[in-house]
Amino acid sequence: QVARLQQDVARLQEELRVERVEATAGGGVVRAVANGQGDLQEIVIDPAVVDPADVGMLQDLIIAAVNEVQRLAKQKAEDRMRALTGGLGLPPGLI
Repeated sequence: QVARLQQDVARLQEELRVERVEATAGGGVVRAVANGQGDLQEIVIDPAVVDPADVGMLQDLIIAAVNEVQRLAKQKAEDRMRALTGGLGLPPGLI
């Protein structure tokens, strides 16, 4: 059973590696895309929000979008792992 669980976890990790998770900030003017493992894949910025006089606001929006997409990816991975292991609460690295 442990070997089967290890295979399932490996399959899940591969699925998460290729899944896309998206988050936006500023009403959608900044969009961050990550894979299911939380690795940032893409940043899309609406040109209308690019104001050379207010670079600080754009930086804040980028940080907000990246933080949110990484949080969503982490939550997705945890939820899927919990479903796979039946909530066994196994520590990371055990499988």
